[in-house]
Amino acid sequence: MTQVIWLQPEAPRQPAPGQPCNGCGVCCAAEPCPAGMLLSRRRRGACRALVWSAADGCYRCGLVQAPRQVLPWLPAAAAPWVARAARRWIAAATGCDASLVAEPAAPGRG
Repeated sequence: MTQVIWLQPEAPRQPAPGQPCNGCGVCCAAEPCPAGMLLSRRRRGACRALVWSAADGCYRCGLVQAPRQVLPWLPAAAAPWVARAARRWIAAATGCDASLVAEPAAPGRG
């Protein structure tokens, strides 16, 4: 099955499985994690919490970086807890576990 996902051209290339996450965005653009499924209310397609950081040149999880921007109703006191929980839900710092194969668009497409 082929799935088309759209990413920033400046995004880093997908790391090899097991290598540290570099913010390529491939996994979260293809399908949300369990927390993202709740947030996005879908099982396929880009997670609503996936955000592009132009300053860092990579994608970030909004639930980790800025929970109150993703969940505006969230009390400020709960934001640190949500960020910690999100890091655990997305298995931050455990290495890339995306079994996807990302290929750049052919020239002239996208």
